[in-house]
Order: sequence, then structure tokens, then C-alpha cells
Amino acid sequence: MAALGSLSFSSLASSSSSSPKPSSFLATATLRPRFFLCTPFAAKTSAASASCSSVSGNAAASAVASVGQDLPDDYEEWTPKPDPRDRRRAGVLLHPTSFRGPYGIGDFGAEAFRFIDWLHQAGCSVWQVLPLVPPGRKANEEGSPYSGQDANCGNTLLISLEELVKDGLLAKAELPQPIDAERVNFAAVADLKDPLIAKAAERLIQSDGELKSQLENFHKDPSISSWLEDAAYFAAIDDSLNTFSWYLWPESLKNRHLAALEEIYQSKKDFIDLFIAQQFLFQRQWQKVRNYAQMKGISIMGDMPIYVGYHSADVWANKKHFLLNRRGFPLEVSGVPPDAFSETGQLWGSPLYDWKAMEKDGFSWWIHRIRRARDLYDEFRIDHFRGFAGFWAVPSEAKVAMDGRWKVGPGKSLFDAIFRSVGNINIIAEDLGVITEDVVQLRKSIGAPGMAVLQFGFGSDSKNPHLPHNHERNQVVYTGTHDNDTVKILYYAVLIHLFKISLIRQKNKGKYHIIWSIISQS
Repeated sequence: MAALGSLSFSSLASSSSSSPKPSSFLATATLRPRFFLCTPFAAKTSAASASCSSVSGNAAASAVASVGQDLPDDYEEWTPKPDPRDRRRAGVLLHPTSFRGPYGIGDFGAEAFRFIDWLHQAGCSVWQVLPLVPPGRKANEEGSPYSGQDANCGNTLLISLEELVKDGLLAKAELPQPIDAERVNFAAVADLKDPLIAKAAERLIQSDGELKSQLENFHKDPSISSWLEDAAYFAAIDDSLNTFSWYLWPESLKNRHLAALEEIYQSKKDFIDLFIAQQFLFQRQWQKVRNYAQMKGISIMGDMPIYVGYHSADVWANKKHFLLNRRGFPLEVSGVPPDAFSETGQLWGSPLYDWKAMEKDGFSWWIHRIRRARDLYDEFRIDHFRGFAGFWAVPSEAKVAMDGRWKVGPGKSLFDAIFRSVGNINIIAEDLGVITEDVVQLRKSIGAPGMAVLQFGFGSDSKNPHLPHNHERNQVVYTGTHDNDTVKILYYAVLIHLFKISLIRQKNKGKYHIIWSIISQS
């Protein structure tokens, strides 16, 4: 799965005069960076949050002043402050696993900071990552972050061992020998890093200092504990029973009986404490990376899959929010209908949300999820945005996705509830695939930019929405996404003839001529 891509947020500013070389960050993983550009956008808020309370400084006083009253002497200086996103921006899509790393995987260590420096020097202002959630390792040997085992937890394999040494939680002599790998072997990396990260977490728990106090505050934070304890108990039960699905657990655990959970706590207290400490270490290291990015003027864009996995704390602890039968098994699952890429459609298999139940609850589950995303990222893309307008529902017993049907999604009511509760958030809508008018109107109603992918633009007619002359102002333009090969691979392996005819008619024959010719189309 390639993930090196360029994005462009199309707008008005000119691009940097110096052209960085994409191959400078070829990864030790299956994911590679991609350039992108994007158009300006301003996040929508609710009517309440857009009231006079949003006016800063002296202007706030004027909102309650009497008509005809004198205005302050500095009134002429009350000019609107432009949103820093309201300009043409450029960035790179690169998942942290793809950094060069000494132990077979990228992490939150020195390479992450070096990459931020490179973005800053190259004139980029956005770094997009894929979901940082832990992959469901039992049924997900490739480590895909889109098949995660928890929507809120962090992937602890991204914790830097060198940073743990700096914190005094590991000794330098305890670090393993470096591994030279072109691709990530997630099972091997877990075998190597998990014991050391657990050792560091145990030392943290047994310590008595500032870092221990930070751990305790992390656990006490209501916005954290609301999901962290569910995740810790889920992981502890999963570790004890080692089943493929929580559906196979004993009824008392499956249905979260208090006595059964208390028994788990008594028997797995050390495991639960270690789990919480490791999530703290993930959060601490990621926040250091994010703080450094902000200091360098780099906005970090996250990625949020619309659905969550069935075997997850999210579903186990929140059954009422999902379309499950009385025994807890999905009634219908997610997917997409047949299209040009698949005669039978795609059967994803994630449980569907019970949107009616969620609406009665004020969409609290989604509000908590969005708050968590806001704590991790400056802005974030929501995958399969079209599912909020209309979603494809497939009977759980079906073998292929073509047996499904379209159903009405929550629409703007969901986002109204989110904006009322969370306030300003910056959402990018992944609007690829079968996009109907209701999807377009929903996206526009919340002010979210959509997407275009240059690799999808060539080979059809001039009306193709991915062609540069059809790009919109409020849009994120990618050379490719994590589902595509890099431009270099695509050019040499698949579309050499087409690209030569339609794009590459310039005299410059430099090493990176092909790649930058395509990026410039953004």
C-alpha cells in the first residue's frame, strides 16, 4: 500500500521556488509519502458559536454597545484576521510507519522531527497521516490502520525507543540491534518492540516523579478516561480469552456485567495498568511531535475511517449505537455497491451505526470521537464521507456486497450536533467513488473541502472531475492516496505512454522531471 503523496489545497499563493525531492523520504515501510495541494476553506460552526462571542478584543465590547455611542480610537485597526487556511497550501501524506527507523518501522523519534524540518524548509505547511490507531493484529497481518482495533487508542508500535531512553525509562544498553528492512514486518516489529515498551511502562508505574504525576493526570482526565478504561478492559479480556471475536466471550463479559468486570480487574490489574501507561507514552510522544510541528508552522491532518471494527472496544462498550441483534451480532454490515473496479462491490464487514438511536442520544458517541480527533490533529479527513448522506447496507449473512441496498444517513443533523458541542473543527471530506447530489450538498453545507486525485484524471474525457481544469477552489488535490502507487511507479510501470503524450512535453529532463511535472498540475 503506497502512501507517499502530494496534496495541494488550491488557492492563491505561489508554490515554493525550491523543489524538494520526494525520494528523500522513501520509507522502510509499505507506505510512501505523497504530495498534495489544497484549496482554502473555513470550518463551519453553529449559529450559536458564530455569535458576537466570537469577536475578539475590543470588538466584543462593541457588540453590546448602544447605537450612536462613540467607538474607540483604534476602531480602524479592527480589521478581519484571515484564516491561515484561506490560502493555497501544499503538504505531504506520509504515515509515521514509513519513516526510516532502526527497528523495522518508523516512529515518533528523530526522523519525525527531521521530516517536519524538511516540510518547513520546502515551503510545505501540511503533514497528513493515516489513522494512528492500533491495527487489529489477529486478522490484519499487514497492519492496516483502516482495520483498527480501537478508534481512540494509539498504535504503541509508533513509540520511539530512543525517546524512552531520554525519559530514563530504558537504558541505552537495552536497545536491540538495528534492523535493515525495506518493508515493515508488523509481527516481527511487535515481537521486538512490545516487550521493551512494556518494560518502560512498568518502570514508569513504579516511579515517583513528574512523569508519574503526568500519567496519573492523563488517566484522570474525563475526556481520556471515558474511552481509555473501556479499551483497557477490552484488551485485558482479549488477552485472557484469545478469541477471534468478543461475540464468543462468556455472556457475563460479553454483556459487561459488573461482577465479571471486577473479576477481570483483580486478575488482570497489572495488564490494565500497563495498557494505560503505554497509551500515555504514545500520547506524550505524539504531543511532542505535534508541538514541534506547530512551532514550525506545520498543520497535522489526521484521517478518520467512518466505520470501526466489530472486534473493538468501541462496539463492545457501545452496543446500543450499532445495528446488532439481541445477541450482539451485526444485522447489517458496511460495503459499497458494484462499480467499475468490482463487479460484486466491496464487502467491508464493519457493523453499521444505529443512526436513529444515536440521534436520540444527541450523537454523543460521535461527539466524543470528534473531540478525540481534535486533541490529536489540527484538521482531519473523514474517510467515506458519502456514508453520512446515504450508506450501503449489506445483510450480515451475505457473501458479496451486491446484495446490499442504499439507506438514508444522518445528514447535517449529525454535524449540527457536533458543531454545537465541539465548536470549530476543520474537516476534509473523502468524496471519491459514487457521489450523488445529496453528498455534494452535505459537504458544502458544512464547508468541508472535497478531494481530487490526479492519477484518476487521465485516460477519460475532458469532464473528468480529477483533471486540473475541473478542480474546485475548496478542494484537496492529491497526486495519489494511500490506495495508489506513487507517481513514479505508476509512470514507469503502467501509464508511461499516456503520460508522455498528455503531460510530459517539456525540455527539462532532470531526474525528478516526471514527478514534478505531475505535481505542478495541481
